[in-house]
Amino acid sequence: MNGDGLLRHQSHHDGFVPAQGARQEIAEAIDGHIAEYFGPVEFVYHEMLSHLVAVHIYVVEPTGHRPYRTLITSGMSELPMTVPDGVNPYAELMLCLPTDWPLDQESLSDPAVYWPIRVLKEIARLPHEYGTWIGEWHSVPNGDPAQPYAPGVPFAGCVITPMLRVPAEARTIVAPDDTEINLLAVIPLHADEVAVKVARGTDALIEILDRGHISELLDPARPSFA
Repeated sequence: MNGDGLLRHQSHHDGFVPAQGARQEIAEAIDGHIAEYFGPVEFVYHEMLSHLVAVHIYVVEPTGHRPYRTLITSGMSELPMTVPDGVNPYAELMLCLPTDWPLDQESLSDPAVYWPIRVLKEIARLPHEYGTWIGEWHSVPNGDPAQPYAPGVPFAGCVITPMLRVPAEARTIVAPDDTEINLLAVIPLHADEVAVKVARGTDALIEILDRGHISELLDPARPSFA
C-alpha cells in the first residue's frame, strides 16, 4: 500500500504572537471533563507568557482505576484549527506516564525527563503556528530526519490516536455552548515506527501498535515493534 508521506509546513506567523487566553466556559468545561473521566488534578503546569495559545498541562494523580499519571492539555482549543470541511476544529491532547516518572522542577530541567511535556506543548501549538490541523492518525516526526527527543530517549516522533483506556464518551469535551473538543492521545514512536507510517501508511502503523499492545500509557523502555 502507499504510505502517508511527509508534509512540510511553513510558519504563518512572523515573530511572537501573544495568546489571548481561553474563554472561561471552555476552560471550565475542560476542568469538569478531567474531573469526571480521569480523576483529581494533582497540579498544573501553567504557561504565563505564550505564543498563539497558552498550553497548560494538567497532571491527574494516580487512582485505583487509573494507576498512573495522566497529562492533559488545556489551551490548544483557545483557537480553531485550520481544518477541511466537516472536521471538528477544536482539540486537546493527552498522554499517561508511569507513577515513578519524576515531575518536580529539578528533575524537569533534564531534557530526558521533560520531553513528554515538551511534546504535548509543541504539538498543541503546531496547528496554530502552521495553519494546519491535528487529528487521529496524524504522525509528527521530531525533525526531518526524525531525531530522538533527548539524549538517551528512544522515541523520535509520535502518532495521534483515539484514547484506549477510557470510555468512548471521554473522547469528546462538550462546552455549555455546545462547542465540542476532541481529546486525542499522543503515542511516542521509535524512528523506524515513524518511518513505517510515512512509507507504508496508517494501517501498517496500526498493526505495529496492536502487536506491541501500545496505548497512551508510555512505556519508556519499550522496544520498537517495526
